[in-house]
Amino acid sequence: MSDYAFYFLLGSGAGAIIAGLAFGLVITFQGSGVVNLSHGAMAMWATYVYAELREGAYVFPIPGLPDRYHFNDDVGFRWAMILSLLTAAALGLLVYLLVFKPLTKAPALAKVVASVGLVVVLTSLVERRFADKTNIRVSKILPREPYTLTGDLTIPRDGLWLAFIVALIGALLWVLYKYTRFGLVTRAAAENEKGAVLLGYSPNLLAGVSFVLASVVSGFIAILASPMLQLGSQVFTFGFLIPALGAALIGKFRNFVPTVATGFAIGMVQSVFTKLQVDLSWFPEYGAREGLPFLVIIVAMVLLGDRLPERGAVDKWRLPAVPVSKVTPLSVIMPVGLAVIGLLFFGPLWRGAIMTTVIAVVLALSFVVLTGFGGQTSLAQMAFAGIAGFTLSKMAIAWGIPFPLAPLLAALVAAVSGVVIGLPALRLRGTNLAIVTLAGGVAVSEFIFKNPKYVGDASTGGAKVPSPKLGGWDLALVLGTKSSRPVFGIFLVVIALTMGLMVSSVRRSGMGRRMLAVRSNERAASAAGINIARVKLQVFMLSAFIAGIAGCMTAYRFGAVSDISFGVVASLTALAVAYLGGITSVSGAVTSGIVAASGVAFFTTSEVISAFGTWEVFIGGVLLILTAILNPEGIAGAIRGSIADVRIKKLAKVALAAAQ
Repeated sequence: MSDYAFYFLLGSGAGAIIAGLAFGLVITFQGSGVVNLSHGAMAMWATYVYAELREGAYVFPIPGLPDRYHFNDDVGFRWAMILSLLTAAALGLLVYLLVFKPLTKAPALAKVVASVGLVVVLTSLVERRFADKTNIRVSKILPREPYTLTGDLTIPRDGLWLAFIVALIGALLWVLYKYTRFGLVTRAAAENEKGAVLLGYSPNLLAGVSFVLASVVSGFIAILASPMLQLGSQVFTFGFLIPALGAALIGKFRNFVPTVATGFAIGMVQSVFTKLQVDLSWFPEYGAREGLPFLVIIVAMVLLGDRLPERGAVDKWRLPAVPVSKVTPLSVIMPVGLAVIGLLFFGPLWRGAIMTTVIAVVLALSFVVLTGFGGQTSLAQMAFAGIAGFTLSKMAIAWGIPFPLAPLLAALVAAVSGVVIGLPALRLRGTNLAIVTLAGGVAVSEFIFKNPKYVGDASTGGAKVPSPKLGGWDLALVLGTKSSRPVFGIFLVVIALTMGLMVSSVRRSGMGRRMLAVRSNERAASAAGINIARVKLQVFMLSAFIAGIAGCMTAYRFGAVSDISFGVVASLTALAVAYLGGITSVSGAVTSGIVAASGVAFFTTSEVISAFGTWEVFIGGVLLILTAILNPEGIAGAIRGSIADVRIKKLAKVALAAAQ
């Protein structure tokens, strides 16, 4: 047997994990119409609960309860598995009842944001409850003795056993959904919920059962796989979730046979890629394994995009309103003046918080254009920012292109990248588009941002970026013995002001009206003579350009760029913050910058936040979920609504007084 056949079989374990998570995604979608991006994090929690039970303790996830209940000793495999799966079932039910049931008729973006909030909540719980145990080894469950294939080629038995178990579970699920009454009703509800209601079945009950079943199935497979891995908060959260999304997409989120086949194929081919990286000098050293799921997702979306299910993605709730941006002297002078005063007269810590806020404002503006105006969902904005940052380093150091030409060209490169990643938007929208951009962001991060050939060694700070100089003015953050210079902060404020005015002008322009028309109703916009494809590509290009500007600002602030600042987690966090502040207006972007991590609000309330200890991230995730459920227009939208209500009441009183 050749070495490549050996590596192919060796990847069966990873393929089984991918297929197992994909099962959960399919089950959840079948019953509820939700593509649950937090599904990997839910499976992760089950594995940690199991690992702790094998050490004689049960972890309580709810804040306020004791951290642990201690047993006398290891409860054993059987009881550890039972209690872990019961926990997974309870978690699945709670996630549905508390998060996704209230979002049944919500826009797809709200569900994506809620999923991000759940990832934040569960990841922070792991880091809080397990402290130094975030990277642990689990005692073996499946037989691990090596199995001899031929000659001296052996592979661990646990991967083969896991593959067999996952294939068996896939067959059982196929039988369940094809031949049982539950399966038939669930599939009927997936096609038409009204039909299920007429048959006397509650869609909410089917959805709740589906969430429980998905959580138990994926949790069980993740637990069996845990001894094969070094557990970490990102292993199941994103490491296996992205390939699982690709497998589920091939199965159209409803067919288990192609889903399990694709899951195994991805894992096995990824394993072969590790061999190719050693044997072939021309084969990419970085990103090939991670890029494969991205290619699978792209192919699935492009070839099957018009036939993929979109249950639950039809926005029955109105999208958040997009107010007309009124640029007045007060609306410009007040935020700019406060920022400049803080930079000039406050200490270095305050200046740092203001700079963070200003950069976050620019990044949020990219979401305002993309999602607020254009109705498109992207989870790859930080990838565009990173592309610009790394390009800036290359242009300034290797090619000697001076400021301000270098950052402008770097942002234009990001804009071109935005068009490339945005091409699937010509056929996709909603959750499907979010999946594509998420995979694209991961691929960019793995192929480029983590490759020392392109970006330098992260251990030495990454790719260096020279200070911006304009004529005789040195705008550097640090100059000589001075630290956190106000002039650099003012430089950032000028850039943010320019981007804000540009976005405001876009909202009032013909381009902005076309964007809003496409967001509202693509068919109606097309009937009115609007080129839908052109508008979507313009949206992605402009938003990527603005994100690129934010990436250049980040690069100048830190003097270097690395993959740490521009990964998929950073993209999800950026979307969450933009949504929290208000994703449809410039004022919302300003609010997003204020509430961003390490921003002005964070620094102002640092003493209050510190009182919560390590719970502040957990609280932030909860607030994000509540915002998605209760206030889809964000903080800025709520403020506008309150002001409008006050004005309406005043006008009503005036009208009543006049009538009397």
